This record gives sequence, structure tokens and C-alpha cells, in this order.
Amino acid sequence: MRLIHTTLFLAGALALTACKQGAEPDAAPAEPAAAADTTPAAAPAADPAAPPAMNTPVATAELQPTKDSTVKGTINFALVDGLLRASGELSGLKPNSEHGFHIHEKGDCSAPDGTSAGGHFNPGKSEHGSVTAAAHHGGDMPNIVADAQGNAHIDGPVASNVNAGKGDDFDIIGRGLIVHADPDDYKTQPTGNAGARLACAVIKAAP
Repeated sequence: MRLIHTTLFLAGALALTACKQGAEPDAAPAEPAAAADTTPAAAPAADPAAPPAMNTPVATAELQPTKDSTVKGTINFALVDGLLRASGELSGLKPNSEHGFHIHEKGDCSAPDGTSAGGHFNPGKSEHGSVTAAAHHGGDMPNIVADAQGNAHIDGPVASNVNAGKGDDFDIIGRGLIVHADPDDYKTQPTGNAGARLACAVIKAAP
């Protein structure tokens, strides 16, 4: 009789143990962590209307007024996409005026009227014209336009056949830089009928 009771007790204990094990669900598998997004952020779109960014200057010029003039400023020359470009600021111009702006053959500003700088820098022996025309001097550049206060911001191209620092006949370093009294008409030979000289500088290699 005792053997039957013991057997029944053990059977019941085993049944309860099995129920408890079945009542506890297996732990849900942990979900894998989301992968970090390594896609690089898109760069802001370039503004096609914006002027090209200027690089480190390769040459510079400090324009000083000629006799009876007040025009002065600083011009830097830098390579942009492999081509020279001039940038800078001028002051002392007549309000809302336009002026010829050229590299000249001699780096000499000793004459009171700036004529010691000679004629336009023209190593290619071309006719005078707009810097965008097929034929133009190595020293031809776009006209300067002053605002209502007589200041002018410059950011324009230099002839594609000149350089700064190569030491050859097409090198602008050591040449003159002139601001004229009148606008360049881009057709009158050989000066564009740009008139007297308001400011003069010697172009020097950038420090």
C-alpha cells in the first residue's frame, strides 16, 4: 500500500514539473540592432550664378593715384581653373563711372601721369580688343564700373595667353597696371580710346 502511495506521489510531482516548464514561453530572440547609416550627406548644390572662388594669389598690385587723381586700391591675381583672374577693390573714382583697366608693358610708375608704364602689354603681337574676343592684347581686361560712392569691385578674367611667375615674355610680374579715365571701347587701336591714366601699379609676385 505504501508503495502505491509513493508511486502516485512521484507521478504527480513529475506532472507538475512538466506543466511549469510548458507554461514558461521561450524568451523571444533579441532583434538585431539597426545598422548605422553610413551614406555621406549630399553636398550643397553649387550656385551657377556665383563667381568662381578665388585661389591663393600668385601676384599682387598696389594701385596709387597719378597726379591730380584720388584713385587707389589693391588687385590680386590668382589662378582659377588654370587661368589668371584679377580681383580687388578700388576707391576714389567718379560715382557711377566706367574705366579702362589694362596691364601695361613696363613696371614703371615714376611719371606723374603714369605714361612711364608704356603701352598695353602685348607679347602675342595681337590687335587690341575685348578679353573675350579672338584677338586681344595680353594686357586687355574688362572695364571697371564704379558704384554711387566711387568704389569698384573687380573680379574678372585676364588674357588666357599670359601667366604669372614663369619668367618668359608672357609673364605679367614686373609689368605695369593702369586704371584709365575713360571706358575702353574695345575697338580703337591700340588703346581702346581709354584716355588718361588715373592710377598706376607695378605687378609683383605674391609674398
